[in-house]
Amino acid sequence: MRARAARPVVVIGDALLDVDVDGTVDRLCPDAPVPVLAVTDEQPRPGGAGLAAALIAGRGVPVRLVTALEADEAGGRLRRLLDGALELVAGPAAGGTVVKCRWRTGGRSLLRTDRGAGRPAPGFGEAIADALDTALADAGAVLVSDYGRGVAADPAVRAALARAVARRVPVVWDPHPRGARPVAGVTVVTPNLTEARTAAGGDVPGAGVGAALRLGVDLVDRWDVRAVAVTLGGRGAVVRHRHGACSAAPAPAVSETDPCGAGDHFAGGVAARLTAGATVDEAVAGAVAGAAEFVARGGGAAVRRVGDVWCQPSAVHRPQPEPVTGLDAARDLVARVRSAGGTVVATGGVFDPLHRGHTDSLAAARALGDCLLVLVNSDASVRRRTGAGSPLADRVAALAALDGVDGVVPFEADDPRAVLDALRPDLWVKGGDHDPADLPETPLVRSWGGEVVVVPYRPTTDGALPMVLDRT
Repeated sequence: MRARAARPVVVIGDALLDVDVDGTVDRLCPDAPVPVLAVTDEQPRPGGAGLAAALIAGRGVPVRLVTALEADEAGGRLRRLLDGALELVAGPAAGGTVVKCRWRTGGRSLLRTDRGAGRPAPGFGEAIADALDTALADAGAVLVSDYGRGVAADPAVRAALARAVARRVPVVWDPHPRGARPVAGVTVVTPNLTEARTAAGGDVPGAGVGAALRLGVDLVDRWDVRAVAVTLGGRGAVVRHRHGACSAAPAPAVSETDPCGAGDHFAGGVAARLTAGATVDEAVAGAVAGAAEFVARGGGAAVRRVGDVWCQPSAVHRPQPEPVTGLDAARDLVARVRSAGGTVVATGGVFDPLHRGHTDSLAAARALGDCLLVLVNSDASVRRRTGAGSPLADRVAALAALDGVDGVVPFEADDPRAVLDALRPDLWVKGGDHDPADLPETPLVRSWGGEVVVVPYRPTTDGALPMVLDRT
């Protein structure tokens, strides 16, 4: 049977032009104590509802963007950035296209400048009414990306949204403090904690998950919507439903600090998943994980147009790449680390059961270099040493799931010397319950100039950790 084409996500809201100007700073201005930015690069991209729509389209989901665009130079530039990436329904705007420019160095912003009002022109709603109804007719979901400029406040737009809600089309509303009240009955509203507190009148005490859940109760009733998902930045999001149920979606930890665009990625992720048939809780949990990945890859600053797709190009690598397994993949990893001047660290053992003493030793070993390879006894090797134990596949999966483990290499012999000779790490690390002088590997490691190092080892009486651990 022929597969049915994916239904589009319709994004309605205020499109802006974002520009990142990057450079270097090595002196102060002679006539004022301000840094001088020597510009090296300028990267424009769609902003506001334009970024939300472009990021959804970058996932391969068909997208229609309904917005107001002015016929000025910045508006023409924004239209060209969107052209070919999605279907555009643009009504008239007035007051100058909104341009938000971040002046940056070393991956951090020195200053942001804004210009333009970018509000819908008189008659905007009537001008797009027919095109809007056509765009919504077969929508799989709708995202209202409100940046407080007036598209979501237009009476014709709100009437069309109310009709979509009545048809049970999933509608995600991403609000703004200066924006319009959500249309009654929408599927889920996605304020951050500050926006939620402002919308509720600021009288809900506390912070974090507890405050978010209490705010959700208030806002579901205040807005008359089916659910509210309050986002908490690096802590994820919580969902409160009209019928009283609640859920939490923790965010995986990331090391990057530029959250630009994360909210647009999150709201768009919720809409895209609702289009695919997910529940609100499933959509929010998936969107939290997706937004964390987006931030980890550099956020909005890393977004580029590749052909007709806006995305974070594959050249932008994850801070924590997936660990390799097997000898050949480990050899390739060693070569890459060495070519960059890094230090290769290896350790080994049975790791059955995997307990806190092991994890402490592995963390200490990883801190000594730029990659950590864990050599683990095969099932046959374990049987010869200690009898039957946990299957090799389970032990490899548990080790690979740990933060800081860059590779896992099984070996068949009773000791790891053959694999060590193939990899030749700079450091061979063992727990402090070993004496390097007693290890059969010590002469071999020293033969190529490597060192044998012991790290503190804490035996545990707390029981083993689960064999399958989350890699976060």
